[in-house]
Order: sequence, then C-alpha cells, then structure tokens
Amino acid sequence: MKNINILKPNRDNFRSYLYLGTVLISLGIFDVFLRSFFSLNFLSFLPGLLNFLFPFIIGLIGLQMIRLEYSGVKIVDFINKNINNNTFNAGLTLVIIFLTLIAIPPSFNWMIFDANISGNTKEACAATEGACWTYIKVWLRRFMYGMYPNEFHWRINTAFIILISFAFVGFFAKGKFKNYLTFYYAIAYPIIAFLIIYFLISGGSFGLEWVETNAWGGLSLTFIVSFFGLIFCFPLGMIFALGRRSELPVIRYISIGYIEFWRGVPLITVLFMSSVMFPMFLPADTFVDKLVRVVAAIVLFEAAYVAEVIRGGLQALPRGQYDAAKSLGMGYWKMQIFVILPQALKLVIPGIANTFLALVKDTPLIFVVGLSEVVGMLQMAKTNPKWLGYAMEGYIFASILFWAICYAMSRYSQYLELKYKTDR
Repeated sequence: MKNINILKPNRDNFRSYLYLGTVLISLGIFDVFLRSFFSLNFLSFLPGLLNFLFPFIIGLIGLQMIRLEYSGVKIVDFINKNINNNTFNAGLTLVIIFLTLIAIPPSFNWMIFDANISGNTKEACAATEGACWTYIKVWLRRFMYGMYPNEFHWRINTAFIILISFAFVGFFAKGKFKNYLTFYYAIAYPIIAFLIIYFLISGGSFGLEWVETNAWGGLSLTFIVSFFGLIFCFPLGMIFALGRRSELPVIRYISIGYIEFWRGVPLITVLFMSSVMFPMFLPADTFVDKLVRVVAAIVLFEAAYVAEVIRGGLQALPRGQYDAAKSLGMGYWKMQIFVILPQALKLVIPGIANTFLALVKDTPLIFVVGLSEVVGMLQMAKTNPKWLGYAMEGYIFASILFWAICYAMSRYSQYLELKYKTDR
C-alpha cells in the first residue's frame, strides 16, 4: 500500500489544501500580531513551550500544505519558489516574520510615540523614555556641514546646486553634442567640479573668506570625498584593467603589481600613510592639503577594485568581438573605445555599483586622520558633556542617511541595467 502524506497536496486537491493552509498561516501570523501589538494571548491555557511554539507549528504546517511544484496560481508559485521550497526555508521565513512583528511595537514606541523633539537642551528629554531627537535637531547643522562657519553655509549649498545642475547637462544634450558627452563627464565635469568647490567652498578669491579644509565636515564632506573618489577611480581602474590584459609584458606586470598591492592592504592603512607618512617624503617647502591626500589615497585604493570588476567584463566578451573589430581595420584604442568597453561596462554595471557603494560606506574611515565627515561629527557630538548618553539616536540618524544614499545609487544602477539591456 502506498504511503499517504496528508500534508502533501496534488493537482487534484490543491484548492482545498490552499484554503486550509492559508488559514493556518494567517492564524499563526495573527496570533503573533495580537501578542506583540495588544498583549493578547488566546492560547494561554496551553503549556508554556507549546504556547510559545504553537504559531510557528501551525504556520509551518500551513506552508507545507500549499507547497506544490506547479500549482497554476501565480502568487503561490512565487512563494513556493522563493521562500517555501523546503521546510528549512519555510521555517526561516516564519521566524523572520514573527521577529519583525515582535520588534515593531517597541521600535515604534521608542523612535516615534515616546520620542521627544522639542526644546534645545538635554533636559528636554529627561522625562521621556523614547528617543531624544532634540539631540539631532540641535546638532543637525554640524552633522550636515561640520565645523564650517554657520554664516558661510550658503556657499556649500550653492556649490552643490551648481554641481547637480551641471550633472544633468547630458539629459538636455541633442544632436551632435551627444557625441561629446563622454568627454564632458570624463574630463570637463571633474575639472568644473574641482573649480567650483575650490573657489566657492574654500574661498580666498572673489571676495570670499578662506575656510581651511580642517573645518569642512559632516554630510557635505562625505559627498565631496565620495564624489571625487567615484569620478577619478573609474577611469583609473579602466586603464589598469586594460593594462592587465595588455600583450606588452611591462605594462601587464605593472598593472598586476598595482592591483595586487592595493588590494592587499586595508584602506585604513592607506589613509594613515597618506596623512602621516607621505608628507615626510615631500620637500621641506612643499605642502599638500590633507583632504587632497585622503581623496588621492581613496582613489588609488578603489581603482584596484574597479579594475578587477572591469577586467571581469572584458573577459566575458567572446573572442569574435575582437576579431570583428580588427577585420574592420580598427586600431587598439578605437576598438576598445567603440566596440569592447561599451559591451564590457554594460555587463559589469552591478559590480561597479557594488564597488561604488562600498566606497561611499568607507568614507567614515577618514575620521581616523582628523577629517570629520558625518560619522566623525557624530563621534564628536556624543562625547560632548552636554549630550552624553544619546549616541544611539546619532547612529540611527547616520544609518538612515547612508541607507538613503546607497539605496538611491542602487536604484540608479538597476535603471542603467534595464536601459542598456540587450537580451530582451
């Protein structure tokens, strides 16, 4: 006699199993919801351990009852393929859902309902049990601009508005001007950005008071370091990716040495070398600003990772693409620029985006060499005697900022993937 599994549906009885399984899953989730949000436990009459595990057990049974290789129901097939393809994944899914439901009420109470944002001193939060967002409100300017003089914050705002405006030039380019966009973004735009930041934020010209880079900080410094790191490490990484695949031994081994060296040392060591050791090798009368040295160090470091990502795209192209370009009489650089690199870069958009995201999240390391970006200002604020004990609010604020920046970059990379997707 064949073994019968009452929890295993088939195509004939799936509708009945689907209804019953959905009810069991819903009951398990609803029970945890009531316990977490309203402190209601209708199963209190059950023994302790069974009472605790009962929602998980009936939820697991419910997921088992709707598990079918192909049910014909689109939503159910998606669930079974992604989170319910075996018992372990089904249990893990329930655990995540239950933990989320349990964590939401205390988190919302602390962050929103019991929080305080009124007043301008620590004493305003003394009577509350929730988060003290007054701390963020008081320090917001420092988190955004660092120690940059308050009366000159308009210069930073104006500089970023101008930079963003110039960044959108490509969207309005028409006709023959589109042929020069690569030159604009690779060469002209970085130069324009440097001049705007140097003359407007640094000052010292056109009647603007000079502001030392040591006073720069906060989120604005994070953007500046990330921006120049991104626009300079990409072309440098591209050059070393091509160099590593060069047929000339000298160029190939120099590229390999560069990539392996920079990938073999931690970024914090590179920053210390650029900030402390590098000035010792300069002539006595030579001065290079610390911020410039830090940006150069980050560019050299991240270029090695970009080079390997691009090299992966180059190796993914079939040999026929090279042969076809050569058969048309193209030289090396013409072949790379018009045939090879456009295809290779399209393939490695996710990898490049991942490297850029890592660069943005590595910028807080510059705090160890005396530059206070947003996390550096947070470290300074939490040690202020007037605001001791409110570091958690600062870390949450910083995490939200970085998440928003990285999520925006991630969504843009996905947009580029769809835009340049050819296998449609």
